[in-house]
Amino acid sequence: MPGNKAKGSKAERELYQMFVDNCYRVVRVAGSGTMDNADCDLIAGKKGKKFAIEAKSTKKTVKYITKEQIENFMIFSEIFGLNPIIALRVNHEGWFFFSPKILQDSGKNWVINLKHVRKKAKRFAQMF
Repeated sequence: MPGNKAKGSKAERELYQMFVDNCYRVVRVAGSGTMDNADCDLIAGKKGKKFAIEAKSTKKTVKYITKEQIENFMIFSEIFGLNPIIALRVNHEGWFFFSPKILQDSGKNWVINLKHVRKKAKRFAQMF
């Protein structure tokens, strides 16, 4: 799956640049998606605002995320006092930003349903 990893890295770099362009300080977390202790993709902040960002990219209408990954993301965010945000890049639609609380439970995984996201999520300017 080298294509998916490259696509994910490209999406992370694009998101990183969006934060930089909007006067945020931002770091990409080394090894995110590959190492056990990398529980988010980006950490972004500016005065009074601190976010842990989990970036996802898809062209499908449904995206699954393991419960373990979200649990680790939430724990990481809490330990560092960061607001957990999932950033979803949808082909031909751009970025959506939302709290992990809007994820839907499919039993084994959490589900990002694009219809649900379109209603509940925010765009960059609305969220940050």
